[in-house]
Amino acid sequence: MSASRLLRWTIPLAAVPLLALLAYGFRTDPRDIPSPLVGKPASAFSLTAFDGQPVSLDALKGRVVVVNFWSSWCYPACYEEAPSLERAWKAYRDRGVMVVGVNFQDQEEPARRFLTQFGHTFPNAPDPSGRVSVDYGVYGVPETYFIDRKGRVRFKQVGPVTDQLLEQQIETLLAEAA
Repeated sequence: MSASRLLRWTIPLAAVPLLALLAYGFRTDPRDIPSPLVGKPASAFSLTAFDGQPVSLDALKGRVVVVNFWSSWCYPACYEEAPSLERAWKAYRDRGVMVVGVNFQDQEEPARRFLTQFGHTFPNAPDPSGRVSVDYGVYGVPETYFIDRKGRVRFKQVGPVTDQLLEQQIETLLAEAA
C-alpha cells in the first residue's frame, strides 16, 4: 500500500472513535449518571440566607434535610419545581424536615424576585463563592439532595422535583430510625 493511500484512510479511521464517543454522549441522559455522593456524608456548609439569617448544615444534624440548588434564570425547570418545594416545606417542617435552597450562579435581585414570586418561606441562601455548589458536584440546576438524619446524602435528583418525588424520598428517610 502506498503512503498516500495509507494517509487517505488514516484520517477517516481516526475520526471513528471520536464519532462513537459523541454518539454515546448524545444518547446518555445526565440524570442517569450516579452521584458519587450518595451514601457518603453530606458536605458541611454555612451560608447567609437572603433574610440575613445563618444557614448551616451542621446545625441541622439529626434532621432530614432537602438541599435544592436553583437559579432565577433556570427556566422552566426551577419554576416548575418551586411550588412543590414550598408545599413539601409546609407539609413536613413540623415533622423535623428542613428544606434549604441554595442559589446557584445568580444575581441578587432576580433571585429575590423569584423567592417572592413563589412565596418561599424556607431558608434560601446565595452561594457567592460557588464553594457549596462545587462541594456537591452541581453541574446544572435544578439539583436536589436528600440527606438523612445521620448526615449522609441518600438520593440526588437532577432536574425538577415533583410533589410525588419529594413525598417518596422524605417519607423513606423519616421512616428510618434516627
